[in-house]
Amino acid sequence: MAAICVFCASSSTLEQKWLDLATRTGEEIGARGHTLVSGGGCVGMMGAVADGARAGGAHTLGVIPQSLVDLEVADMASDELIVTGDMGSRKNIMIDRSDAFITLPGGLGTLDELFEVWTTGILDLHDKPIVLLDPDGFYDGLLAWLSQLADTAFVRSSALDRVIVAKSIGSALDAIEERVTGV
Repeated sequence: MAAICVFCASSSTLEQKWLDLATRTGEEIGARGHTLVSGGGCVGMMGAVADGARAGGAHTLGVIPQSLVDLEVADMASDELIVTGDMGSRKNIMIDRSDAFITLPGGLGTLDELFEVWTTGILDLHDKPIVLLDPDGFYDGLLAWLSQLADTAFVRSSALDRVIVAKSIGSALDAIEERVTGV
């Protein structure tokens, strides 16, 4: 069993398909016996993945800065809720408490989290699997741009290889289990 951190959007104005993807991801994390580590919010995809994980039987760990608790968006149903002083501390705890990472569609905050774990992995500060779950081509433009950066030597090709792109929840979790638990 692994502690899997899921990065995703917290917006409450998203299309239902994204909320459904988050819910199904959480449910499958729970069904496979893993722990969910999340940003500790109860809204948008973040809330949906946590609710799905609990419905699937997962232990949930939320990590949230006090400023978001003050806005009343904390996932008070989390099995464990860690409140931090700032976003940087939040990310550090999420990275430390996780064995692997899945990034779902999201905006700037999600990209910030993805690039943080990606960069720290490239710098050999961890060797945890990083999966970009992209069933609908949401990240195609980003991946094409990053590939162009590799073509110009701004990004090493080996850095691009650190992220596993998965088209389904099952293949995302299979990739993590193969690397973390040896299944």
